[in-house]
Amino acid sequence: MFKEYLAASKQNIEQWLGEVLTSPNQEFKPLYESMNYSLMQGGKRIRPILSKAVLEMLHKDPADYKEFLCAMECIHTYSLVHDDLPAMDNDDYRRGNLTNHKVYGEGLAILAGDGLLTYAFQLMTANNKASAQDKLNAIQCVAIAAGPEGMVGGQAFDMLSEDKHIPLEELKVLHRGKTGALFNASVELGLILGNADTVTRTALMEYANCLGLLFQITDDILDVTGTIEELGKTPGSDIRQHKSTYVSLLGLEGAKEQASSVGEQAHKALNSVSYDTSILAALIDYLLKRTN
Repeated sequence: MFKEYLAASKQNIEQWLGEVLTSPNQEFKPLYESMNYSLMQGGKRIRPILSKAVLEMLHKDPADYKEFLCAMECIHTYSLVHDDLPAMDNDDYRRGNLTNHKVYGEGLAILAGDGLLTYAFQLMTANNKASAQDKLNAIQCVAIAAGPEGMVGGQAFDMLSEDKHIPLEELKVLHRGKTGALFNASVELGLILGNADTVTRTALMEYANCLGLLFQITDDILDVTGTIEELGKTPGSDIRQHKSTYVSLLGLEGAKEQASSVGEQAHKALNSVSYDTSILAALIDYLLKRTN
């Protein structure tokens, strides 16, 4: 059932994404082609699916807020385009295809990332369903998560930590920014737009914290155990760049035990929610199964 939900949700989101990026003139067309190249390559679409699931849990129609869901994927994709650049992770493959800069060159890849990031905020302002206050709160939530307090800060710390051994607590800080911030924002978006009560918000933000951490731990494990077909990118990049990871600090089995523990915490956070959380719970198990 959950696999069918993921597939159907991904199809919905990709249909919406296919409608958002059209060049306003012939002169800008190469830029939009570069933006669409990375945006429409596929991927799991976990972040907008997470927002979608929260909205559905709160009995809202996600189609009414599709601009926000597409914005989350634009921001995530921009981060991947920039991560892959030679100055950052220097990857040749993403989602099973050549990375953006390998196809369009570094300059246009940088601009494509810039375009996706800024267009995300243009998209959110274009929504006509959310109230003005909810829209403002949602945009502020995404801006904080994507900026120097969140994803960009985490990415900077990650880059500065290459060739260094950092302790586990600092690694958690790194990933709360680099990976966790957008997971938190994806959940918080749904809570804001769905007008969730305080108890539900508190529980689901704890769930979001655990989910972002779980995703990163399983990602670290797959960087060691996965293949290019499974990952869509070249495995072993963390080792090549001498990065501290959950596997390098805890060992493979220790990282798997940590993932299991965080998964249990995420399930526990959902127990106090009065709505149907079956999809959100299934997402925890889906991430855990990535490492088995």
